Amino acid sequence: MLENLKAMSMVVVMAPLVGAIIAGLLGKKIGRAGAHWITISLVGLSLCLSLIIANQVIFHGQGFNGTIYTWGISGNFTFNVGFLIDRLSALMMVVVTFVSFLVHVYSMGYMDDDPGYQRFFSYISLFTFAMLMLVTSNNFLQIFFGWEAVGVVSYFLIGFWFKREPANFGSLKAFLVNRVGDFGFLLGIAAVLQTFGTLDFVSIFANAETIAAKNIHVSIFPGTSWSLITVICILLFIGAMGKSAQVPLHVWLPESMEGPTPISALIHAATMVTAGVFMVSRMSPLYELSEVALSMILVIGATGALFMGFLGIVQHDIKRVVAYSTLSQLGYMMAALGASAFSAGMFHLATHACFKALLFLGAGSVIIAMHHDQDMRNMGNLRKYMPITYITFLVGALSLSAIPPFAGFYSKDAIIEAVHEVTIPGGDYAYICVLLGAFVTALYTFRAFFLTFHGKERIPAKTKPYVKESPASVWIPLAVLAVPSLVLGGMMAGPILYDKAGIFQQPADLLGPSVYVAPQYDVMAKLSHHWHGAWEAAFGAALTAPFWLAIAGIFVAWFTCVKRPHLREDVTKRFPTIYKILVAKYGFDDFNQWFFVRGCRKLADYIFRFADAKFIDDWLVNGSGRVVGHVSRVARHLQTGYLYHYAFAMILGLVVFLIWLFV
Repeated sequence: MLENLKAMSMVVVMAPLVGAIIAGLLGKKIGRAGAHWITISLVGLSLCLSLIIANQVIFHGQGFNGTIYTWGISGNFTFNVGFLIDRLSALMMVVVTFVSFLVHVYSMGYMDDDPGYQRFFSYISLFTFAMLMLVTSNNFLQIFFGWEAVGVVSYFLIGFWFKREPANFGSLKAFLVNRVGDFGFLLGIAAVLQTFGTLDFVSIFANAETIAAKNIHVSIFPGTSWSLITVICILLFIGAMGKSAQVPLHVWLPESMEGPTPISALIHAATMVTAGVFMVSRMSPLYELSEVALSMILVIGATGALFMGFLGIVQHDIKRVVAYSTLSQLGYMMAALGASAFSAGMFHLATHACFKALLFLGAGSVIIAMHHDQDMRNMGNLRKYMPITYITFLVGALSLSAIPPFAGFYSKDAIIEAVHEVTIPGGDYAYICVLLGAFVTALYTFRAFFLTFHGKERIPAKTKPYVKESPASVWIPLAVLAVPSLVLGGMMAGPILYDKAGIFQQPADLLGPSVYVAPQYDVMAKLSHHWHGAWEAAFGAALTAPFWLAIAGIFVAWFTCVKRPHLREDVTKRFPTIYKILVAKYGFDDFNQWFFVRGCRKLADYIFRFADAKFIDDWLVNGSGRVVGHVSRVARHLQTGYLYHYAFAMILGLVVFLIWLFV
C-alpha cells in the first residue's frame, strides 16, 4: 500500500508538469483546444488521485515518508528529493488541485480571445506543479525548490500581458519583494542545516526538543543574546512573510492584480500566498519551542488582519478589493498560527481557498461582462443582467464575512476565539485587531457587493448593450465553488478544530499528528469543551460579538452604498486626512519608491560616476595608459643612438656594482 501511495503521489505532482511541457512546447501543433484539454485532463487526474490519497490517509491511517532520489552529497550532508504524505499534505494537495482544476476550466472562457492562450495554460499548470512539489516535500531542499518555483512562475503569470507597463511593474515588484523574504528563508535553512546536520523534516522534529534543551544562544548584534531556536524560527518566518504577504512585505500582492483574473484566483486562493501558512504549520514542532517567534507571528498577523482590511474600504477596482481582503485573511491565518491554533489556521486556509476563489472568479465574470472595466463606480444593478454571478458572489461574500452557516464563519470565528484565549505577549492587542476585523471585513466585502450588483445603474452607454451573464465555462466553476463555500465549514469544523466528528461523521482529529501543539499553548483544547456541533454553533452565533460586528458591517455597507450613497463622499470630505492615508496605503509604496527605488538609483548613479567612470575608467584603465606613456617618454631619452652614451652607462654601472660588492 505504501508503494501505491508513493506512485499516486508521483503522478499527482508530475501530471501538471507534463501538461505544462506539452502545452508550452507543442502549443502551436496541438492548438488552443489541445492546450486546454491536455492541461485540464492532467490536473483533473491529479485532483482525483489527491482525493484517493486523502481518503487513504485520513480514513485508513496510511501515510508515506521516503526519498524518491538523492539529489546530491556534499561532505557529511546528503540532499534528497522525497515525499511526506500525511494529513496536512493530503489536505493541501486536495485544496491546490481542486482550485487549480476549476481555474483551468474557468480560463477556457475568460482567456478565450487572448493570443497567448496556450502559453497561459502552460504557465498555470507549471504553477500547480510547483505548489504540489512544495506541499508534498519532506525536506527543506525540496520545499525551497517549490518555494522558488512558485515565485518564478508567478513572475511570468503576473506579467503575462507583458506589453502593459503596469503588468511588468507588478511582476517585477512581486519578484523583488519575495527575494527579501526568501533571503531570510535561505538563512533559516542554512541555520537548520548547521544546527541539525540534516534538512529532513522528521529528523529535525525528532531532535528539536533536544537542541532546545541545550539552550544554545547566538549573538546577532553586539551585546545581544538570542536563542538559536528563536533565530531559526524568525528567519523561516521572514520567508513566510514574503510569500504570504505579511506586513511590511505585503506590498507586492495588490500589484499582482495586473495579471489575468484566473491567475489572481490561483495565487490568492490556494497556492502561492498560502505557502507561508503551510510552511509555518509544517514547522509547528519548532515554533512551539519559541514563545518569542509565536508572539511575533501573532502580532504581525493580527496587524495585517485589521489594517489591510481598512485599505479595502477605499478601493474602487473590484479585484483590488478582493486582493486587500486576501491580505486581511492571510493575517487571520497567521494570527491563528501565532496563537498555536494551527488547525484553525489551516482550516481557514481551506475554506478561504473556496470562497476567495469564488469571489475572484465572480469578479472576473463581472469584468468580462463589463468589457474589462474593473471600476465599481461604472457598475450597479448588475444582478438584473447576471443572476448566476450575483448569487454565487453573494455566497462568497457571506462566507468571507463569517455569517453562519457559511464556511468562513466556522474557521474565522475559531481564530477569533483562539486568539482571545492566548496568554503570550501581544495577545490582547491581537484579539482587538481580529475582533474589529470582523466589522471591517463585512464592510468592504458588501460595499463591493452593493456597488456592483445593487443601487443605481452606472454602466457606460457603450458597454450596457453587451452586459450579460458569462458563458457556462465561467459560471459552472462559480456554482461548484459556491457549494464548499456554503457547507465545508459545518462538515469539517468538528474533525479539524475540535477532534470531534462533523455533521457527516468524519473521523475526529482530522489533521492528527501532522501539526504539534505544546500543552501550555493548546488553546483549541480549551475551546473544544464548548463545541456541541455545527448547527449549535450557527444558532449560538447570535450571542457573540463577531457576528453582530459582521452584521453591523453589512448594514453600514448597505446604508452608504444603496440607501444614502452620498454619505460616502460626505465621510471622505469630513475625514480627508484618514482618507488620504488609506488611499496612500499607509505610505508603504511611497516609502519604498523613495527609499529603495530612488535610493538605489542614486546609489547606482554614484557608483557609476565615481567607481566606474572615475576610478575604473579614469584611474585604472586610462591611468595605466597615462603611466605607460609617461614612462615611455622618460625612457626613450635613454635610447640616444650615440655609442659613447652607452659606453658611459656601462662603465657607470660597473662602478656601482663594484662599490656594492666591496662596501
